[in-house]
This record gives sequence, C-alpha cells and structure tokens, in this order.
Amino acid sequence: MAPVSLGPDGPMISPIALGVMKWGSWGQSLSADQIRYLVETGLECGMSTLDHADIYGDYTTEAAVGAALGRNSSLRQRLQLVTKCGIRLRSPNRPEHQIKSYDTSAEHIRQSVELSLRHLHTDYIDILLIHRPDPLMDPDALADIFAQLKREGKVLHVGVSNFSPSQFELLHSRHPLVTNQVEASAMTLIPFVDGTFDQCLRYRLRPMAWAPLGGGRFFTEPDDLKVKRIRAAFAELAPAYGHIGAEELMLAFLLRHPAGIVPVIGTANPDRIRRAAQALDVELSRSDWFRIWTAATGHEVA
Repeated sequence: MAPVSLGPDGPMISPIALGVMKWGSWGQSLSADQIRYLVETGLECGMSTLDHADIYGDYTTEAAVGAALGRNSSLRQRLQLVTKCGIRLRSPNRPEHQIKSYDTSAEHIRQSVELSLRHLHTDYIDILLIHRPDPLMDPDALADIFAQLKREGKVLHVGVSNFSPSQFELLHSRHPLVTNQVEASAMTLIPFVDGTFDQCLRYRLRPMAWAPLGGGRFFTEPDDLKVKRIRAAFAELAPAYGHIGAEELMLAFLLRHPAGIVPVIGTANPDRIRRAAQALDVELSRSDWFRIWTAATGHEVA
C-alpha cells in the first residue's frame, strides 16, 4: 500500500486511514497493548495514518493512544497523526463547557493543539482539522493561528471536516487547506453531488471520508431498503472480483472516484483492518460502479 499525497503541497498519507474514535471509552476501551497491536497491524497493511479528534472518549482517547505510542518512540516516526478540534463538548472532563458549541477562536485552537500534543506524546501534529464549521468563524483570525502553529512546527498542515463547499472556499481563500473530511459511502452520496468532491478535484486535493462503511447502519439494519438493494448488488458483483466481501466493495466504491478519496475506517478489529487493505486491489469497472450507485439511489441515472 503505497502512500499518497493529499495535494500538490500536501503531506503523504496512507490511502486508507485508521479512525480511532472507537478505540477508547466511546467504543472498545482498549488497553495500551491492544492499541499498539492495532497500530502495528495497520502499519503492516500500509495504513500509517491515524485519525483522531480531541473530543473522542470525552477528551480521553488521544491520551489513551498517546500512552500506547509513548511506549515505542519508533512508532511515531512511521505514523501521520491527524486530529480535529473546534467542538466544545459538554463533559465532566471539561466542566467549563456550559453548552455544546463550536469554537474556532485562536485561543481555543491553540489550547486544543497544546493539549493534543501533550496527550499524543508528540512534538507535532501532521494534519490539524477544524472539526465542524463554526457560524462565528473569523477566517482571518483562524488563518493567523494556523500560520503561527505552522511556524512553531507544532502543526504541519491544516484542513477541515464536514465543511460545505462554500465554507471550504472561504477558509481556503485565507489559508491553504489540504483536505475536507466528510461523511461519504454508498449509503451517503451527498458529497458526490453537492460540489464537495468537485471542489477537491478543482484544487487537486484528496478528500477524506468518515463512516465509509455507512456508519454501521449497513451491517446493523439489514431490513433497510437501501441496505437490501446495495447488498443485492454486491452479491451480483462479488464473483467478478474474487468473491470479496461487502466491506471491501464499499471501500472500493469510494476508492474508484477520481478525487482520490481516503477512507477512514473506524474499526478496532485487526482482521477487518487486514480485509480493508484488500480493497486497494479492487478496481471497479465503470458499469459496476454505477450498479452500486443505482442500488444506493434506488433508480437509474437520468
């Protein structure tokens, strides 16, 4: 699994990233040894990019992952750490947060970065993402703090998550962004049609996709009509691609797009990490890609 560039001046990352949200208290509550094993499994499969957010696990998962990385300093050198900030979550770990809100002020971004660096046991963050668009975002002030953090070597690149094309355009006009991480899968087609992926192609930037397997709904709601249609399409296609599984086909659907989508898989299962890597060997034909699209939408293209 060869690394890919997020853009003309962007960092090199793995073509599939590991999302850590479920590794902590919001999911499996893994031990440091278990986390290290998942990281090493990912590296063996060519997945060297870890996707974090400060709020995961009520502000505890970064520290849990950092404790695992801190036991082996050589691991950090082989990884690209992505983390997100900008959400003020109500939590016992942040008693000063009186209401869930967004905060892209310079003060909050700096404080968040300093805490992430400490929790992750690292001197720098490879890619910092603004987690959600903030209605009160001052793009000039945000660009200034980005520039300061980059000059200090604490953040190497910046991007956004869940931004609309117009919101991305605004901030990108003030400071270069390297990606927009959005929800996308055969279950969620919005970024394919709302201009998000078109914009990434325009700037030659790779988008990242969270919930690339449908956020679990694809596996937990078998009676859902969309799920049934997509599963039927996969059953028809699987023999032509070596009888691969539904997860690999879901990822292959994203990987086939010319924007170079980087799926962020949110599993704590090492076997699923290994299977996900097999999706890179699958290149869907145009007609088979549209079979999945048709199943997802429930109708033929116009």
